[in-house]
Amino acid sequence: MKRITLLIASLLLVASGSLRAQGFTYPFQNPALSEDERLDNAVSLMTVDEKIATVVGQGVPRLGIAGPGATEAIHGIVRGGDSELPALNPGPAFRWPGWTPPKYRNSTAFPQAYGIGETWDREMARIVGDVMSYEARFYSNGAPFKTLVLWAPNADLARDPRWGRTEESFGEDPYLVGELVAAEVRGIQGDDPQYWRGAALMKHFLANSNEDGRFGTDSRFDEALFRDYYSYGFWKGARAGAKSLMTAYNAYNGVPCIANDFIGTILQDEWGMDGTIVDDAGALRYMVDPHGYAPDINTAVKMALEAGLTRFIDSNFQQVKTAYDAGFVSDEVLDARTKNNLRTMLKLGLMDAACPYDAQSFGSDEDIPWERQEFKDKARLVTQKSVVLLKNEGNLLPIDKNKVKKIAVFGNRAEAVLKDWYGALPAYRVSPLEGIKAKVEGTDVEVRFQRWDSDGSAQKLAEWADLCIVCVGNHPATSPDWDAQSVQAPWAYGTVAGDGREALDRRSLQLETEDLIKVVWQANHNTVVTLISSFPFAINWTAEHVPAIVHLTHCSQELGNALADVLFGDYNPAGRTTQTWVRDILDLPNMLDYDIRHGRTYMYFKGKPLFPFGYGLSYTSFKYSGLKASRDGDDFVFRFNLKNTGSRDGEEVVQLYAIFKGDDAAKRLRGFERIALKAGETKEVEIRVPADDLKLWDSDAHAYAFKGKKAKIQIGASSADIRLKKSVKL
Repeated sequence: MKRITLLIASLLLVASGSLRAQGFTYPFQNPALSEDERLDNAVSLMTVDEKIATVVGQGVPRLGIAGPGATEAIHGIVRGGDSELPALNPGPAFRWPGWTPPKYRNSTAFPQAYGIGETWDREMARIVGDVMSYEARFYSNGAPFKTLVLWAPNADLARDPRWGRTEESFGEDPYLVGELVAAEVRGIQGDDPQYWRGAALMKHFLANSNEDGRFGTDSRFDEALFRDYYSYGFWKGARAGAKSLMTAYNAYNGVPCIANDFIGTILQDEWGMDGTIVDDAGALRYMVDPHGYAPDINTAVKMALEAGLTRFIDSNFQQVKTAYDAGFVSDEVLDARTKNNLRTMLKLGLMDAACPYDAQSFGSDEDIPWERQEFKDKARLVTQKSVVLLKNEGNLLPIDKNKVKKIAVFGNRAEAVLKDWYGALPAYRVSPLEGIKAKVEGTDVEVRFQRWDSDGSAQKLAEWADLCIVCVGNHPATSPDWDAQSVQAPWAYGTVAGDGREALDRRSLQLETEDLIKVVWQANHNTVVTLISSFPFAINWTAEHVPAIVHLTHCSQELGNALADVLFGDYNPAGRTTQTWVRDILDLPNMLDYDIRHGRTYMYFKGKPLFPFGYGLSYTSFKYSGLKASRDGDDFVFRFNLKNTGSRDGEEVVQLYAIFKGDDAAKRLRGFERIALKAGETKEVEIRVPADDLKLWDSDAHAYAFKGKKAKIQIGASSADIRLKKSVKL
């Protein structure tokens, strides 16, 4: 025994000398070791209190490991200036003792996630993620409190347009959402093989698409919908490298998501998500009430950690320490969850002296990312690509400045770029009215504006104009339009039934301001409606009567410029709808019915939509021809010719749908590309579909498998506009 003790002591002395020679105090600081070796060593050196500190979001200062920090980041990072409204409490998502506001308040503001989805462009999602994590590193550079875990992307599915947080979703289809989620994950985390620029933390797992009563509701559906629909986007994100996510408030089939076995069995064991798994704020106490799943907080802590959760967003240190001291948390579980949290810090370079992203050149204090023209141009490009042309009867658009000399602008969304709950605070904003005026500056075109029609003067202005533009839509903060008074609606309340946001589902699909459209149109049929909204509206009258309609979302700092680029033809729109725009609230099943087979999404909707999924027009036209199918290893390869048959350069979003024998869905999106073509140009388009993307969940085998021996492939411009068809053997 004495010899063994002496041998161990000798080995430790040798190791210690070797570490000192390399400049390391502890083995975990040695990047030559494997991740697991480094993490296991770090855990072994930590006290119980230090381990619990990581479970509530802190680093390990004694060992020189900084906490990663976190921020909301749906379409721009939210930092010290997350609101301009005095009624709100500015600051990051959470603070530590001693936290002080950052030096800067701004960041680059992109369109809402719903608008990013409407680009149908993976590269745009990647750009958004890339810019957000770059600016997160800027905020973290030399700062005692970092901002490196980005609560994004949102992989939830917009199964119902009444959902208040539709604005945060890329859309209703799991494949589209999954592709954009994966692209944004890659943008956030960067392309270094060892380190992440930022940590992508997807949210909210799982089936979280109702706000009213969300703390205690139960989303119920079978295993096939779990795999093929609700979890699909998260799965794609995990395959793209995301290691972390946030669980949802609701229960899934009776078990709150914060303590559901799927955390350990699917997310961690099957998908390899061995990073930080967090709860949503307050979810721990909601396990006790209203869920009634745990009898007390100690038991709730135990259930969540044993299920695989690694971090509580709003639990304080003492709460977890009390549960540990009372025997509710074992050392084995605490060590495992600590290791998960440390892995995120390791991947962010916080356990090393330096990582490649520390060397980002931010320049001087005057060289601020969001003030660079490069970042402004990216915001403008994403916004341009997000614009959906819903109607253009008689080619009213684009506006010809040689013919249109008098433009009248109307509406309560013309004068400002509104901010939503989780949006960045941009350094500047270009409103629709400003963008339109800037577009005609230096010409003989006159622009006049009037917000409302209270005395008939709007009708007179419309009669004066050669063209009318009506800018209307929801208020993303559900606040009253009271100008400079800046009144923030109370949490979970709104002033308009058709508006919604976090904690508040919509009570109506009607557009409150559609009457203004009617008044203007009656006076002048040359009317363009610019619908700036976070979700679809049942604008049936407008769709029938008004000749031109465009849709885009709130919040982009370049909203006005991008809109004007489209209206005046400097950018040819190619955005596409990401939801089925229904005509009536009666077209929708019960809000809490999570079985989408009962009539939700383009896959199961039986009615006639106002605008179908994947729909959008262009100022030019396209011809599809010559579809060919082949196999290349595990990939199905589809090639066809696409020709721009119009007189303008433009882009077409080509979409590939699959129909499987015996499938209960009408069709399923399984491929898409956004293709740019010059006027008269023809390109051969290739869409590769991995075999895995043509498989559905087999509940008997508990695995993905081909359904039948053949699939019918449809390729077209929307789910309802199919141009080419072919059957392939699976």
